[in-house]
Amino acid sequence: MTRRERPKTITLTDAAANRVKEIIGNSDKEIFGVRIGVEKGGCAGMAYTMEYAEEAGPLDEVVEDKGVRVLIDPKAVLFLLGTEMDYEEGKISSTFRFNNPNAVDACGCGESVTIQPVPEDALQ
Repeated sequence: MTRRERPKTITLTDAAANRVKEIIGNSDKEIFGVRIGVEKGGCAGMAYTMEYAEEAGPLDEVVEDKGVRVLIDPKAVLFLLGTEMDYEEGKISSTFRFNNPNAVDACGCGESVTIQPVPEDALQ
């Protein structure tokens, strides 16, 4: 049986990659990449997390896209599979946006989402 290639857990738009590079470039310490995950929270059930990573954890999935190293928390892989990370600038605010095909609902304020994880058997 031939295994199909698994889609990348996350991809970045040019705007997101450029902003991450800019943020990391302005850091006063050595940054290995940016770690993305999900946690319980908000009115819709889950919220995205994003933080500097000085090194990869032993179980982190490492994705390189457009010159940016993204580390995916192992508990978040099935929730983020196929997600596109974007960056938007407006007149009043700027933010990273996650276009996640696994999100089935979101709260009105946009701070949290309901995410249906990809079944593990769908990866085979």
